[in-house]
Amino acid sequence: FQGGPESWGATAVIVIFGSWFGRILIETEIASSLIKKTVELSGENPLFITSLLCIVTTLIFTSTFGAGAVVAIGIIVLPILMSLGVPKPLAVTSYLMSVGSGMFVNIVLFKQMQGIFTEYQYDWHYLKFGFTAAGVQLAMVILMLIFGLRKKKTFNLAAVATAVPKPKEIPVYALITPVIPVFLAIFLGWQPIPAFIVASLYALAVCGKLPNYKEGTRLITRTFYDGVVDVASLLGFLFILPMFNKASGIAAPFFQAVIGDFIPSNTLILCIAFAILIPLGLFRGPLTIFGAGSATVGILQAMGIFPVSLLFPLIYIPTITMNLSTCPTQSWNLWALNYSKVGAKEFMWTGVPWGWAAGAINVIICYFMFG
Repeated sequence: FQGGPESWGATAVIVIFGSWFGRILIETEIASSLIKKTVELSGENPLFITSLLCIVTTLIFTSTFGAGAVVAIGIIVLPILMSLGVPKPLAVTSYLMSVGSGMFVNIVLFKQMQGIFTEYQYDWHYLKFGFTAAGVQLAMVILMLIFGLRKKKTFNLAAVATAVPKPKEIPVYALITPVIPVFLAIFLGWQPIPAFIVASLYALAVCGKLPNYKEGTRLITRTFYDGVVDVASLLGFLFILPMFNKASGIAAPFFQAVIGDFIPSNTLILCIAFAILIPLGLFRGPLTIFGAGSATVGILQAMGIFPVSLLFPLIYIPTITMNLSTCPTQSWNLWALNYSKVGAKEFMWTGVPWGWAAGAINVIICYFMFG
């Protein structure tokens, strides 16, 4: 109860800096400018507009983290989708699943998982899967849009002009900011905190947000404060989670004695089971690390049969495709439902089948890469 939360201090700091970076993208209007330019370049093809918006959303969330960022960008993206005539449940689901797609390579979320899988590294060994999994979920989002819009013959393209944000003009080279932390971490081997600091200072500098020392420090202080507030409840959960993990490690031999005969010892059978049972990642169930899944991981690790290289992506998949992307218990998903006046049942009926399909495909890929 003491050492568990203390051991997650480094992870908590990374979460805070990632959330701060999200606030910087909003404050500098880089996020809204990216979305505006995406719509402008999409022409008058509604499906192309919606697909490009989903791609840009995924790109932003490869590095940005926090409920505040999801809300701030959702306030821009969702009105555009709905003004086009995209049904509300489909608009909300496509946006949130696009956020989830980016999370497969998001270093902030990865570091949270690394608190459990301490020796697993954010390198090409994982990233070859991470980028593939992100692409699979994004492709599933686009297929969902094609399927959902196939019967819709008319779109209100004129309404898009009023829904598109009108941010101030910023330099084109400022638009590369969302990929800077990922680039520095992957290609130059930087740690996440320096990468976020450099990207944030770059954004503030090129967007003219550092006119003098006084205003610059005031802005940095305010955005950092907002970033901490955005992830405050998550930090509380992260500090409790290691207590549960340590307790599950102690109890693992007892669970193994009781249910050990029912847990597959073959990697193929385990992957098939995960692919079938992916919806158990909903409602903080046994296949999401932000729920009872921490006990599942504790038991599987205690068995000593399966390599970490397999277990990490296996539990990551339902955590992202179900918990973060399609579950109404996730904070930013609940916000989106309230904002758009979409019922939880409509949201789940729209998203869960597609999330399940994306998750199952990614489990198959995981087996062939790491099984």
